[in-house]
Amino acid sequence: MTQTTTTVAPVPDRAGTGQTRRKVRTTDRPQAALGALTYVWLGLAAIVLLFPVLMTVVGGFLPEGQLVRQPPGLANGAYSFDNYVAAWQQTVVPLLPAFMNSLFVGVLIMLGHLVTSCLAAYALVFVRMPLRRPIFWLFMATIMVPYEAIVVPNALFIRSMGIENSQWSLVLPFLANGFGVFLLRQAFRQFPDELRQAALIDGAGHLRFLFTIVLPAVKPSLTALAVWSFLQGWNMYFWPLIISSSNNSMNTLQTAVFALKANGNGTQQALLLAGVTITLVPTLLLVIFGQRWLVRGFMAGAVK
Repeated sequence: MTQTTTTVAPVPDRAGTGQTRRKVRTTDRPQAALGALTYVWLGLAAIVLLFPVLMTVVGGFLPEGQLVRQPPGLANGAYSFDNYVAAWQQTVVPLLPAFMNSLFVGVLIMLGHLVTSCLAAYALVFVRMPLRRPIFWLFMATIMVPYEAIVVPNALFIRSMGIENSQWSLVLPFLANGFGVFLLRQAFRQFPDELRQAALIDGAGHLRFLFTIVLPAVKPSLTALAVWSFLQGWNMYFWPLIISSSNNSMNTLQTAVFALKANGNGTQQALLLAGVTITLVPTLLLVIFGQRWLVRGFMAGAVK
């Protein structure tokens, strides 16, 4: 049987009659208990999901002896920045050049996705041309191709061009993306075709209409695509590992941490956790501060 609690609270009369009305509030106890249990469950799930990240970050501040003992000395450990300083200063696999390579890859892939996706999505929405829908489905088909299926062709293409020892080999196969075209196409479809015709009558060409009317109105989608593209480039591991296998100067942070473990530092767990934390910092900052833009951008094209 459902139990309810009724609470009577006095409410001042705003009509000036001098009388006090009463407001009746009804609380459903099972619903309140269910809400409390939901928050408890979500809190426990958050602890389970975030514990590896917390262990990685905190483990980088602990000395090696306190980290490897069972259980780890998290509560009474001697925390310091020594592992982070050692990770930056070690010369086996320098992390500063790897950081700059990761930044180069993330920024270039982000810019490439923004430019190619904007132009392709605009053509698919506002330019009258035959086979627009089949061309769009061709873009969508590229999303369904497994990443592992294109690694070998991309590697052969890069080596045939003779740029395998250049930083451009890290970004060239990833300057365009079908997901970005899909996201911006959905955002551009919110504009009526009459708006494009009115701009055409006023003498606005395609580029002027795109840069002065369309793009300022879809800033949430552009921001979401920029954040998503940068994270995709920053977190790439498999492709840089293949390309930079014979050239350590092209290591990104992800491959540098792997190389740090493979070059005799595998037993220094605290040093490795400090290196992993350094790779996580930009990702966490972008997700924390860009979450609002990500949600707004991905939802912008959901309703036409």
